[in-house]
Amino acid sequence: MKKVRFGIIGIGNMGSAHALSLTQDIRGAELTAVCDTNPDRLNWAKNNLPDSVQLFDTLEAFLASQAMDTVLIATPHYDHPGMAIQAFENDYHVLVEKPAGVFTKAVREMNEAAAKSGKLFGIMYNQRTNPLYIKLRDLIESGELGTVRRTNWIITNWYRSQSYYNSGGWRATWGGEGGGVLLNQDPHQLDLWQWTTGMMPKRVRAFCQFGKYRNIEVEDDVTAYVEYENGATGVFVTTVGECPGTNRFEISGDNGKIVIEDGKMTFWRLRVPEPQFNRGYTGGFGQPECWRCEIPIPGNGGPQHKGILQNFTNALLYGEKLVAPGEEGIHGLTLSNAMHLSAWTDDWVDLPLDEDLFYEKLQEKIRNSTFHKEQTAETVLDVKGTH
Repeated sequence: MKKVRFGIIGIGNMGSAHALSLTQDIRGAELTAVCDTNPDRLNWAKNNLPDSVQLFDTLEAFLASQAMDTVLIATPHYDHPGMAIQAFENDYHVLVEKPAGVFTKAVREMNEAAAKSGKLFGIMYNQRTNPLYIKLRDLIESGELGTVRRTNWIITNWYRSQSYYNSGGWRATWGGEGGGVLLNQDPHQLDLWQWTTGMMPKRVRAFCQFGKYRNIEVEDDVTAYVEYENGATGVFVTTVGECPGTNRFEISGDNGKIVIEDGKMTFWRLRVPEPQFNRGYTGGFGQPECWRCEIPIPGNGGPQHKGILQNFTNALLYGEKLVAPGEEGIHGLTLSNAMHLSAWTDDWVDLPLDEDLFYEKLQEKIRNSTFHKEQTAETVLDVKGTH
C-alpha cells in the first residue's frame, strides 16, 4: 500500500473538515469517496473536493464500491456502531468520530466486529494528541505524582447557544443524539479522565439537569461524583450554559498535585511524599515542603484532528502505534452512560455497568418524549476551534 484511500460517511460539520484535511494536509492519505444522503452536502463536495472523489448517496453503494481502504464515520452518534460493523464486514479499516456510540451495548458489538475482522480500528480522540495530557499521563504512569488520591475536573467552557441546537433536528434529543453535554461536548474529557489516570471508577453518583439553560430535552448541566478501587475519589462538573466557563483539571497524589488550566500545567510537588512526612512528623501543625513547578509543554495544543488522521495513516503504511484505538471508545461512554443512569434512577451506579438496564431506560426516554424543538433550516457549522 503506497497511499491510504479514505472514504467518509457524513460530510456535515466534522466530515467536511476531515475531507479538506485529507485533500490538503495528511501525508500518505488520499480522499477517494464520500457518502451523504443530503443532496446539498453532495453538491458541496462536488464544488469543494477534487474531481477524483467519488460521490455516493447510499451507504450500500458506498460500501460496495471498494473505492477506499478506510471508512471514516462522521454521522450522528447512533449510527456509529452499525455503520462500523457494516464497514468491517465489507473488509474496510474504520476510523470513527467520537463518541463511539450512544450506549455501550452497541459499542461492545462494534468492538467485537473489529476484533473479528482483523482490520485497523481507531476513534477520533484528538485530545490524546495534546502535549498537556500526554505529559500528565506520563507523570502519573511513571509514578512522579505517586498514588492518585483525588481527581477534579471542572469543564464548563462548552458554551452553546440555542441557535446551535436549532441547527439540526437530531441535536439534543434522546432519539436523535442520545444525550447532551455528556455525549456531544464531553467525550474527550471523559476519555482523558480515565486515560491519563489509568483508572476507571468502581461506582458513580451523578446529578443531571435536563433543559436547564436551553430548550432541549437532554442534560445541559451535570455534577458527578465517583469512587475508585484504591480509595480515591473524583468530581466532574460540566455545562453548556455558563459564560465565561472554566476548564480546570486537578489531580492530587501522594507526592503533591498537578493542575491543568489555561493551557498550562503546574506541578505542586512535595519534597517528601505526604504519607512519609506524616509518619515521621511530630510537630503538630506543619506540612511537607512544597515546590511550585511550571512544567514546560511544547506544541500549542498538538496536531488535534489532523494528528489522529496522520497517525491512522501511518499505522497502516508503517505500523505506527495508534494513539486512540477504537476499542477504547467504550471507556468514556461507560462513564457518560453511568452518569445518565444514576440521574435517571436517582441512585448510585456500580461499574461494570448494567448495559441492559441503561438501554431499557434510554428506550423509555425515547418512547415517552413529547419534546418539540424549534428548528431552523439544517445548517452546517464551522467547527474550527472546537474539539
